[in-house]
Amino acid sequence: MTDMTMPNVEVYTEVFNNAYLPYLEDKTPFQIYYGGSSSGKSLFVVGQRTVWDLMNGGRNYLICRQVGRSIRSSVFNEIKKIILSWNVSSLFEINKTDMVITCANGYQILFSGLDDVEKLKSITPMKGVITDVIIEEATETELASIKQLEKRLRGGSEDIKKRISLLFNPILQNHWIYNEYFKPIAWADNQTEYKSDELLILKTTYKENRFLTKQDVFRLENEKDKYYHDVYTLGNWGILGSVIFKNWYVEDLSDVYHEFTNKKFGLDFGFSSDPVALHCSHYDKMRKIIYVFDEFYETELTNPELAALIKPIVGNEIVVCDSAEPKSIKELRDNKINAVSAKKGKDSVTFGIQWLQQQSIIVDKRCINARNELQTYKWKEGQDGKPLSPARPIDKNNHWIDATRYAYEEEGRDKPKAQSNQG
Repeated sequence: MTDMTMPNVEVYTEVFNNAYLPYLEDKTPFQIYYGGSSSGKSLFVVGQRTVWDLMNGGRNYLICRQVGRSIRSSVFNEIKKIILSWNVSSLFEINKTDMVITCANGYQILFSGLDDVEKLKSITPMKGVITDVIIEEATETELASIKQLEKRLRGGSEDIKKRISLLFNPILQNHWIYNEYFKPIAWADNQTEYKSDELLILKTTYKENRFLTKQDVFRLENEKDKYYHDVYTLGNWGILGSVIFKNWYVEDLSDVYHEFTNKKFGLDFGFSSDPVALHCSHYDKMRKIIYVFDEFYETELTNPELAALIKPIVGNEIVVCDSAEPKSIKELRDNKINAVSAKKGKDSVTFGIQWLQQQSIIVDKRCINARNELQTYKWKEGQDGKPLSPARPIDKNNHWIDATRYAYEEEGRDKPKAQSNQG
């Protein structure tokens, strides 16, 4: 697409949620947009403000997530939807292969994963410099990655105000983001905004998103679990009680991956709101250690697409899949994946959890989704805040964990001895 004079495009304020309009042209250098689920923060920051800025010229965006391969099904599609809904497709060239979006005036939106921060040094727009960095799902990242991105924004004209924007649901209060940005300013749960010359924080919930359906609102307002209600409905920093797994650790397994031979793979199916989750690990049976060395976690994939993407990971190894979808298993087999059905059986969830609790689980630092599920998977609680008896896990954020149970169901076929439900 050649650089051209931009036509006047009128975008009506009605397309925005009112809570975000004051920040459409805010140039605070470091911005945090966080809060509850379905609050519209990604719609505004990733989609609307980005497209708005490109059409008005002078700004280039770099949009990141921790794992690069998750970008296409999330933020890239979000921006495409805005371009289509605003009827400005003629002003944009969308390169789906390289994931580059170029406006008719020459300014661009570029995308990258943070799983290899060094490669960010080679990302350069065709006109001007990177002025904006957006990190979606910022709780998946590390502080060192943010510092690298801050360095990436140095240079260029002093006239252009550069920005870094973090977007996330708050998850846990012991997270480094809370300690780095919220704790120093004594942030309170009932606070919705903080503004200084260097830092902007905006907290929003579903109540600020007027585009939600009644079903969306009902689901959020009727969440029974305290943790999920606090985090995903109210947008508060979470404090977990009855966590199921405490026997896991994070390490860098990149130097020992080549030594793994007893590989285990499990698959939990998903499509739209629920992801398909692939568990990949090596099992040291003698020492009772599970080494999680890779993962796959995506939405909106057909089974042939899924097969093509996971084939380089699983090769010809057996992949134990959720038995509830025999048609999907057949389609994976038709596409050269050695997929078999999980046997499950009565109380298989309880027995699978108990067996996993008796192992040590070492998770590679790159496996963000495994880490997220392990730290938030918890028992259902009564009004007294204690686990119900008999103990039952909350059936949420457990796609990778279900895949893990499938992968190890043969190892755990001998029922383990009962132990504390809170362990």
